[in-house]
Amino acid sequence: MHWLVFALVTVVSWGVYGVMLHQGQMGMADKENGRYMAFLYVGIAYFLVAILGPIVMLKLQGGRLDFLNYPPKGLWWSLIAGVFGAVGAFGVLLAFGAKGSPAVVMSIVFAGAPVVNAIYSLLQHPPAGGWGSIKPQFYLGILLAAVGGCLVTFYKPAPAAPAKAPAVVANSVNNPASR
Repeated sequence: MHWLVFALVTVVSWGVYGVMLHQGQMGMADKENGRYMAFLYVGIAYFLVAILGPIVMLKLQGGRLDFLNYPPKGLWWSLIAGVFGAVGAFGVLLAFGAKGSPAVVMSIVFAGAPVVNAIYSLLQHPPAGGWGSIKPQFYLGILLAAVGGCLVTFYKPAPAAPAKAPAVVANSVNNPASR
């Protein structure tokens, strides 16, 4: 399959992640601990997808399953990356718990993450002609990502007001006081 299909699957998955996680947190019906309870289930989901999925794929493709004998550099960088991903997911949940709305929190995350990614990637792999070879359009892209995140955050549409509960009408058949 073409790489773009997988990238788009990630866009959709991560695009709905924050709102769904907030719904899970609210659905736990525990104002103080609901976010931790929800994150526990995120961890279970990660186990199912991030551990069982690769094991199945490795088995199907004849890959190695001797996990502790993988090359140390790949093993440790992958583990560190997983910790950063989990810390980020936990940070999203903590932001919700601190009264951040899912739309605002996720807008900041998804506008800021590409900027951090671009800078970190450049630090890890400096450009082929030195830092002076970076075109102004790159810096403009970083600025536009940051401005776009701010605009989405500041001008997100307000949610609709909750529907009012229908008024209860006294029914003389079921209400002994009306007899």
